[in-house]
Amino acid sequence: MAAKTPEEIIDDAQAWWSTSIIDIHPGKIAMRGYAIEELIGTVRFPQMIWLMLRGELPTPAQAELLEHSMVAAVDHGPHAPSIAISRMAVSCGLPVNGAMASAINALDDVHGGAGQQCMELYCEIAAEAGAHVEDEADVTRATEVVIGRWRERGIKIFPGFGHRFHPLDPRSPRLLALVDAAQAKGVVGGRFARIGRAVEAVLGRGRPKPIPMNIDGVTAIIYCELGFEPELGRGIFILSRAVGILAHAWEQKQQGARIKGPMPKTIPYRYTGAAPRPVPAQD
Repeated sequence: MAAKTPEEIIDDAQAWWSTSIIDIHPGKIAMRGYAIEELIGTVRFPQMIWLMLRGELPTPAQAELLEHSMVAAVDHGPHAPSIAISRMAVSCGLPVNGAMASAINALDDVHGGAGQQCMELYCEIAAEAGAHVEDEADVTRATEVVIGRWRERGIKIFPGFGHRFHPLDPRSPRLLALVDAAQAKGVVGGRFARIGRAVEAVLGRGRPKPIPMNIDGVTAIIYCELGFEPELGRGIFILSRAVGILAHAWEQKQQGARIKGPMPKTIPYRYTGAAPRPVPAQD
């Protein structure tokens, strides 16, 4: 095999980190073809997120709807595991960036993953409905089929519906109303809002109380309506929740507590092991 020329080696090196996201040289920064100095002062942060992930700028109305969803998800209190982790990490001496990294690492399938999983559910229903996704009866039929498939796989708790803390998530009605308003203006099509409502109706059948849509169910509607792939759902949520994580880490740093565990030391844990016993003699 012939040795590569210096030019070919340089070409290989340049192709190693091939990217269409940024073009950066001394004195020049361009994002997706737009000069950074033109973006600064012109686009809002949600538009920048969209540009980086999708390659094009959204309309102001699309960016506004994305922003609404991100505002709603910034925090859910110190009892949320990721927030608690950030506070405990700071009290153990970690800097703010270490606390944020520790907290974000906890946002996985169980805690923080419901929005993305709900997007997957909605997309499966949309595929099942096919060309009939605009028809309410066909959407209901497709929803019944897909929920049946998920139940056959052992799914009992459906992502995006019900809440361990809120009988009715106060964020959901407001966000859903903003989706409806965006649909009325032609910003989004409304098919995923239709699917989300169908899921809520099917899950509530035969139950004394409904299983209402929570914030993950509504943000999943928004992300799907705006055309984001499900695999991006958790990442967008993390961009939002990172704000709350940062705020709590900083507040804990100001409070100055050391080695803060999950409970005050006045509240003991419950031991469920063996009763006190002697160590057997060794031969």
